[in-house]
Formats: sequence, C-alpha cells, structure tokens
Amino acid sequence: MSRRENRQVAVAAATLGPWRTAAGVGALVGATDLVIELIDGDWSSSMLAGSAGWGLFFFFLVGTVGARLRREGGDRRLQRWANEHPWQAAVPAAGGLLVLNTLAQLFLGDAGVFEAFFASLFPAAMLVTVAGVVGSVKKARGKG
Repeated sequence: MSRRENRQVAVAAATLGPWRTAAGVGALVGATDLVIELIDGDWSSSMLAGSAGWGLFFFFLVGTVGARLRREGGDRRLQRWANEHPWQAAVPAAGGLLVLNTLAQLFLGDAGVFEAFFASLFPAAMLVTVAGVVGSVKKARGKG
C-alpha cells in the first residue's frame, strides 16, 4: 500500500474503538479532576484546561487501547491491519489528542500558542506509546 493508503486505513481503523465508553470515561475523569480542583481551592483560569486535558487523554486512551483489545466487531480487514501495524494505528488518535488538547490549553487556559502545543506533545506521545505497546504485545501473543 502507498503511504496515503496507509494513512487512510489508519484513520479508518481508529473508528474501531469503544468510543461511547471512552466518552463516558473521559467525561468522568475530567469532571472528577474539576471537582478536585474546586475543592482544593486553587482556582485559576487554567483549571478548566487541565480538567479538559485529562478528560481528552482518557477519552483517546480508552478508545484507542479498547480498539486494540477488542476481539470482535467492526471490519475484520481494518482490525487485521491495526493488529499488524500497532504503532501506525495509534497515530490518528494521538494527532486528535494533540490538536484538541492544544485548543483546550489555548482557549480554556492561560497558555500561548507555543506553550499550549508543547504542553500537548507529552500526552500525545504517551498515548502513542501506551497504544503501540498494547498493540505490539497483542500482535506478539497472537503469533505465539
């Protein structure tokens, strides 16, 4: 497959995740963080940005890792491709997290453009790492 086709398949494979569950987990984590911040009393404009960042991270984490761990459902060809290319399959979700978290840090917090972008790089890298490792372990166990 060409690079363009690989990108298109990676984006399509991202749809295999349990996104309703991921939305619930992300909302729960974000709301919990916000309540903790409110109780803590350290109120600032970046309080919302931090909670949104945690919620987005767990949304994409549960959706992406859930897609790798799912045994049935969805298009089998996409599932097979994602199982064979675990690192490439994790990139679209990490890109979505990078963009949305940057926007959250920029508009909900007090960060500038570059600060928001660089603050969002670490969660996106962690997402790729965790999803890639989970997919690689699943791939290795499937061959054994």
